[in-house]
Amino acid sequence: MDSRPLNPLLLLILTSLLHFWQCARGQSSYIIDSVDLTIIPNGTVQSGTPVTLFCRVIVSHDNSIHLTNTFKFTRDDILIHSETTKEDTVQYDLNPARAADSGNYECQVTVKDKRKSSISQLTVTGLQTPTLLLSKNNLFESEDFIATCSAPEEKGDLVFRFYQKFRTGEVQQIKQTVPTQKSSETKLALKQVGDSHLYCDYEIILVSGSRRSESSNKIQVIVKVLHIVPIMNVLPSTTVYEGDIMEVVCKVVNPPPNLEVFLTRDRMILKKASASLSHRFTALDHSGELVCKAEWGNMQKETHLNITVKELFSKPHLTVEPIDIFEGDKFKLTCSVSVYVPEKINNQTISIYKDNVKLTSGNTYFAVAQPDRNGNYTCRAQATSVTHSFIKESQTVVVKAKVPVSEPKLSVVGGVLVLGKRFQLLCHSDSGTLPISYTLHGPNRMSNVKVVSKQGEQAIFNTSAIYKSSDIDNFLCHAKNNRNKPPMTGSGQQLLRSTKIIEPVSKPLLTTQPNIGHISEGQEVTLLCSVKRGSPPVNFTWFHNESKHALHSQTSKNLKGTYSIKHVKGEHKGIYYCVSTNEANEPQRSPTVVIGVKLAGWKIGLIVVFCILLILALILVIIFKTRLRQFKRKRTGKLSVKSASTKTERLSLTQAEVNEAANVTPGMIGKSVWSEHASASESDDQNSVTSPGNPEPEYTEVQIRQADPNKAPVNKATDTVYSEVRNSKQGVPEEADGQGLVEYAQLNHDTDHHIDHGEHGNHGNHSVQDDHIDETDNSAVTNTANHEE
Repeated sequence: MDSRPLNPLLLLILTSLLHFWQCARGQSSYIIDSVDLTIIPNGTVQSGTPVTLFCRVIVSHDNSIHLTNTFKFTRDDILIHSETTKEDTVQYDLNPARAADSGNYECQVTVKDKRKSSISQLTVTGLQTPTLLLSKNNLFESEDFIATCSAPEEKGDLVFRFYQKFRTGEVQQIKQTVPTQKSSETKLALKQVGDSHLYCDYEIILVSGSRRSESSNKIQVIVKVLHIVPIMNVLPSTTVYEGDIMEVVCKVVNPPPNLEVFLTRDRMILKKASASLSHRFTALDHSGELVCKAEWGNMQKETHLNITVKELFSKPHLTVEPIDIFEGDKFKLTCSVSVYVPEKINNQTISIYKDNVKLTSGNTYFAVAQPDRNGNYTCRAQATSVTHSFIKESQTVVVKAKVPVSEPKLSVVGGVLVLGKRFQLLCHSDSGTLPISYTLHGPNRMSNVKVVSKQGEQAIFNTSAIYKSSDIDNFLCHAKNNRNKPPMTGSGQQLLRSTKIIEPVSKPLLTTQPNIGHISEGQEVTLLCSVKRGSPPVNFTWFHNESKHALHSQTSKNLKGTYSIKHVKGEHKGIYYCVSTNEANEPQRSPTVVIGVKLAGWKIGLIVVFCILLILALILVIIFKTRLRQFKRKRTGKLSVKSASTKTERLSLTQAEVNEAANVTPGMIGKSVWSEHASASESDDQNSVTSPGNPEPEYTEVQIRQADPNKAPVNKATDTVYSEVRNSKQGVPEEADGQGLVEYAQLNHDTDHHIDHGEHGNHGNHSVQDDHIDETDNSAVTNTANHEE
């Protein structure tokens, strides 16, 4: 195998690719170790010194990439310089440094996404001394000139101030300019005559505070007097008569160029000229002041002169009588004129005008005040002199006839009057010139006064309560607006027509119809609620003490109301009352009424009939029982055997009687022999218990004879019948009554089971009866044995 060395170029390419692959796979590593800001030569320097700021950054990295650094310089958080470079140091020059460069400096370095900063402070002391320049220093008073104050090497906004220093040492600030940079040029004017010095300074505003510079150079200024005071002459004199011709001359001696002269009167310019003027006019107006003004630039000088214009005759004066004019009154207008210089007046006339329309020639005018006579009246006086004709007009007199007050009307405020309550009365006149004085006279010599002087005002009087409608006639209202005439009167009778008078309801009375204390069930009762007084409609409301709500409410135009209960029941009994009210809203409650409810007549009759029937039933029961006892006694007497005086006697019954008893149906035997007698026996036993002195019952054995063979067969056994016989005290047997009698019979019969059922149809029932008699026989024997023992 051939082993030749590799090409060096190929080895370099492979190495570079390997390095690039490693860089692509992994991230570059770096860190900003420090940032240092240095101020050269020092942190505090004098104004005008060159200053350099050095910012250095130290970054540690793995040499895998090339890093760039971004430097940012800020002063008091304001960006002043920014630079991006691969170098680790950047410088920023301040050449020269001024006060405006003072502040906190920060250098912030950014490397990719990491940043770090450093802060240092620079203080620049001192300010440049400003320089003052003037456009001229030899001036007239109030003459404008240009002043310039500059500090060309200073930075930032500067506020310049200009000062004037007088000979006395007093310093006065003339002007302060708005903030500007480096210099300020302004226009000044000095008014005080004499020499003085001007200088300036400036102030700079920093974050750390304001600083003021030294004063500038001082420049001497001389202010001279400006001789432009005008001279004014009036011809022929300052005192003239109206109508005379006057001439006014106004001029300035040795005027400067561009000088203007003005003649004014009462702030009105009469004439304008350059350097001098002359003005001619006729003296017609009143006296006044003439002003001559000379103006040069912004400098003014003026001269004042008073002139007096005398009147040949006075201004007319118009008067009216009387002062207060009412429609229908006569009035007089008089125009008066005073003449001062009659020798200079010719043909004087006086006229009176209304709304610039001539009414009459003369100094007086009479008329009757009417609406069409209202207007503006003046008078004019006309006269002529040698040189002029005069017309003078008087002041304006307004004639407006007052309207007499009309008859006042009384009305209740709200239109409703409630008797017994306070109310308000309005007194009003439909026409009449204000002010109008209203006087209200009422009952008990009451008197109140109201003056209405403005539109919209009303004469409203608070009055005391009245209790009768007739009292309203006692109110009177007087209205007056003319002192020379009696007042107009309005009476209270108007109130009766225009006012709704409400009388509160009196205490109601509640009655019932029919007027009885107790009402039968089913009847109809009417509750009548009535009042003696009150304005309708009246509202009536009925109440029951057992009900939480009103029973009924009714509004009536009369003084009474009714509420009916159609079918009275027991639940309607109780206490009732009613409440009445009307628009006065003063409810009144009636006394209570007690209503009792009794049973209906048919119910009472039904109870009576029931009682009568019950009594009759008791009577019938008593009669029935009495008859039943008698019946039982009679029957018991037939079945009993009389005995002389022995306790026990032997009784015999014929065979025919036994057969008769045996042939009866078992039902009949149970009824006649057992049931009824047993009942009687029970009654007798009870009497025996309750009456121990009664003799004990005695039993007798009776032998039954053989029945007739031709009759129906009977039992072959011996039938034994026991009969209770009660002995009287005398030894005579006594018939037992319905309760003491016990009769027991036991019949033993041999039953022939072969007897045809057709011949003895009731044989089944007979067997049942026999069983019952057998049980009874055994009981009777037992009782007899116990009795013998």
